[in-house]
Amino acid sequence: MNSSVLEYKGYYANIRFDSESKSLIGKIEGINDLVTFESSSPKKIEKEFISAVDDYLAFCKEVGKEPEKTYKGRFNVRISPELHRQIARKACEENGTINSVVEKAIRAYVMN
Repeated sequence: MNSSVLEYKGYYANIRFDSESKSLIGKIEGINDLVTFESSSPKKIEKEFISAVDDYLAFCKEVGKEPEKTYKGRFNVRISPELHRQIARKACEENGTINSVVEKAIRAYVMN
């Protein structure tokens, strides 16, 4: 399967093609720090990503900063009030929480 997503040391990047510069460009996703990389060669873009992650981790260590972790397990989702109500009711029926119902639904969706 072809994918434009790379992963290394728990960091992810989505690769896109920039038609103006005729290069592949990536950015580490899920962190507030801006870490980008690029290559004109599809065969070298993964190497550039790995270098970007390693450079980011080395820089953080050098300046005494804790590297940001990707995806802490919390995010805000905006849904319709009706769906919110249905989720809350489902949680109540299962003697659970809204978070547990949403996690179960997302897990089922992602695992398919």
